[in-house]
Amino acid sequence: MAHTSAPVSIKPVVKPTGKDYLALLIGTCIVGYMPIAPGTWGSAVGVGLFWLLRLLATALFHEVDPKGNGLPSENLFAALEAVAILLSTLVGIWAASRVERLEQKKDPGKVVIDEVAGQLITLLPIGLNLTYQWWIWAIVGFFLFRAFDIWKPYPVRRLEALESGLGIVIDDLAAGAYAAVVLSILILIYTFR
Repeated sequence: MAHTSAPVSIKPVVKPTGKDYLALLIGTCIVGYMPIAPGTWGSAVGVGLFWLLRLLATALFHEVDPKGNGLPSENLFAALEAVAILLSTLVGIWAASRVERLEQKKDPGKVVIDEVAGQLITLLPIGLNLTYQWWIWAIVGFFLFRAFDIWKPYPVRRLEALESGLGIVIDDLAAGAYAAVVLSILILIYTFR
């Protein structure tokens, strides 16, 4: 008697292109390949980017307007951070979609550009006007974002179901918004105590 087995579904092999490698680089921010907690490492990249933007805004402000009579550095920093959020979101959606197709897996864990964008949103309330121990607030924001990203309160979890890269990125943006609200409240309480 011949043994028959059920048909095996074989996924077609996708040969990566240059755009795929670029998407992997952007989507993983290199740290997505970390064996433990790649999302946490992605959030750390977001905090690092926030720190670099602060340095850049301060340096540009003093270079352009050394006497401080023109555009306040706070506005310059807000503009730089908004551009970083917009770019990490739009490029992140593209990269996440491409990596998802390449990996043939829904929301691959190695994609962490969404954590970078969400973390930047969380840190929006800090700005440059919080010069006194701003890094403490960045650490608080880091932990708040990680908590909301893991918890995924309504409607964050539902946003994950959106198509491809959009679903991968937008839930982290929403988690970042929740964390930013809580961070704002904590900063206000601390400021007016």
